Amino acid sequence: MLTTRIHILRQRLGTRSPVPARVWMKRDWWKLSLLGMAVVGIVVLNVWLMTCGFYGCPSRSDIRAYRPTEGGRILDQNGSKIGNLAIVRRINVPLDKVPKHVLQAYIATEDKRFFEHNGIDWIGVGRSVIRNVTAMGVREGFSTITMQVARNSFLTHRYNGRSLRRKLLELRLARLIEGELSKSQILEHYLNVIYLGNGVYGVEAASRDLFGKSIDKVALSEAALLAALPKAPTSYAPREHPERARTRRNLVLDLMHEQGFINDANRQRSAATPLRIASTEWRPSQYDQYGAIDAIRAFVDSVLPDALKEGDVVIHTTIDARAQGAADKAIANHAVQIQNQGWGRGQRLQGALVAIDPQSGDIRALVGGRRARRGGFVRATNAKRQPGSAFKPFVYAAALAAGLSPGSLVDDEPVEVMIGNTSWIPANYDDNYAGRTTLRRALMLSANAATVRVSRVVREENVIAAARRNGIMSDLKPHPSLALGALEVTPLELVTAYAPFTNGGVRVQPRLVTRIEAPDGKVMWSQEISRTPAMDPRDAYMLTSMLRGAVDFGTGKVIRDYGITGPIAGKTGTTNNGADVWFIGYTPTLVAGVWFGYDTPTQIADRAAGGRFAAPAWADFYRTGWRERATDWAIPDGMVSAIIDPESGELATEWCPRKVREWFKINNNGQSTAPQTPCSLHTYPEPEIIADDGAVYRGGAPSGDWLDQLGKRLKRILRF
Repeated sequence: MLTTRIHILRQRLGTRSPVPARVWMKRDWWKLSLLGMAVVGIVVLNVWLMTCGFYGCPSRSDIRAYRPTEGGRILDQNGSKIGNLAIVRRINVPLDKVPKHVLQAYIATEDKRFFEHNGIDWIGVGRSVIRNVTAMGVREGFSTITMQVARNSFLTHRYNGRSLRRKLLELRLARLIEGELSKSQILEHYLNVIYLGNGVYGVEAASRDLFGKSIDKVALSEAALLAALPKAPTSYAPREHPERARTRRNLVLDLMHEQGFINDANRQRSAATPLRIASTEWRPSQYDQYGAIDAIRAFVDSVLPDALKEGDVVIHTTIDARAQGAADKAIANHAVQIQNQGWGRGQRLQGALVAIDPQSGDIRALVGGRRARRGGFVRATNAKRQPGSAFKPFVYAAALAAGLSPGSLVDDEPVEVMIGNTSWIPANYDDNYAGRTTLRRALMLSANAATVRVSRVVREENVIAAARRNGIMSDLKPHPSLALGALEVTPLELVTAYAPFTNGGVRVQPRLVTRIEAPDGKVMWSQEISRTPAMDPRDAYMLTSMLRGAVDFGTGKVIRDYGITGPIAGKTGTTNNGADVWFIGYTPTLVAGVWFGYDTPTQIADRAAGGRFAAPAWADFYRTGWRERATDWAIPDGMVSAIIDPESGELATEWCPRKVREWFKINNNGQSTAPQTPCSLHTYPEPEIIADDGAVYRGGAPSGDWLDQLGKRLKRILRF
């Protein structure tokens, strides 16, 4: 019997004849397919987790270097903070500055086993799964403090809202964080990164916002209220929902008591404490008052759009804080004064100012406009407006390059220019004409007729070439009206193009930001100084000499009237309809330009002029915002000076009533281009005429040329 059973068992356990693979594969293909898909799915899921959703996980150094952003720092040229790249209501605080009862309140509420787990609280996971399955929905989460750090530090731009994908990534990142940081470091990150409502991040900013004091001064009841907020910052906001906030605060106190952090007496005393919320919300220091901040933000966004993803980046700028403050005040104050006497018709008068270092192109001050709000249109860099007479120096620069000199003569008489079949007659301001005069005097008086004649002689194409070499990049057409500024440029463009006049003929590239650094000091972006020869240094010196005359005696004389001394050259500008007024002034170490006008071009005021409106603002900026270090411009090699008569352009004699020192180039043959003949207009001393009252006057010269001289003077009177 036993033998029979053993035999039967051996038969059952015996080896059966093998089934061919193709047979069982054909028979069980669907099982194999499911198995294959499961294997592939597991592999893909594992790769997805290991690469943090195919985006790549933060490196060990990234985790160690992470610091919750305060919006990035913008520094001036001396390394002082002048603003933030973005407005973030957060102040990072070290853990040793946070009171013990604040730490205990958060641990009791958010993660009571924080010091026991390795980033994932498996007990909490199990409890959450059971409760959610029982409730047939999401009723309880299992996020630890470490997982919240992962979510708010490295997942802020991915998977918004609750989702399985985000939760899996939180688990993966929590393990990575726990492997690199100590529990104290993780807790410090959490207290600085957590969102606590009302646009505020971190316990320091929240304490200032809710209680008007720093976190190291909060009481137990206040600490419990802060710990009550992460669960639902909006729902428990104490300003909007005080009763909810009080109830949630008392729950936190109960949890702290249950976990042994506080005794019952402290719990009851704190629970009975009424909510005392600050009446004024906390805001970061408003560095935004600096007018250059908007331009800096726009520039950084153009070169590194996602700069803040690297954390608290540091923006090193060329701004001089003292000059910037003076520029902001000058534009704001003078804009109000001008608008009060203007014709704005409901518009808000705008202004802009740009000041640069002519040697490097570094922008020392920039005002984009009168700012009613953060952001907006930066007129200093983007607004294209007609410069009017502020463009005339490029006409005279072309003339000097063509071989003329400041002492060359030109007729400042009414001029008619035929443009096709149309006659164009540019008029001087108030129809005042100087007759035959020097280039120096024509520029000093901003004579339209003389300037058009010079432009026609040297050709508009050469004027355009001169402007291009200096840095004017806007569209320029070879039209006769070009000489009078019938084109559109930005304030920054025009100011930069004046730099070669003062720096010896070198074109510079304007620079607002020198470099952008990551939080660890790594340079993310940088810009070097760019200098290119643009004009003969001798031409630059002669033109500067001419523009000094415009400030000392001409349309820019208001600068001297404001008590500004020292070496200053410059040019006013006004459009025909009075919609734009300018003054571009410079010294050996600074070029600055001021513009005023309405966004929709409208006459600013009756008899609006650059000398009346823009130059005074420039003077206020310069007087309070700049310390001139140079005493004068250096005379370049290859020049000689001569004393000339400004009426004849020839060498002055003892009988010339007015004498001017002019500088002239030495040509390639080593010969001076200065005039060699004495003044032919004043050849005799003017005779004395004794009047009836005994006073002595000078009259015309009693020579055979007296009729000729009388004719010249009559010509100046009877201009047509």
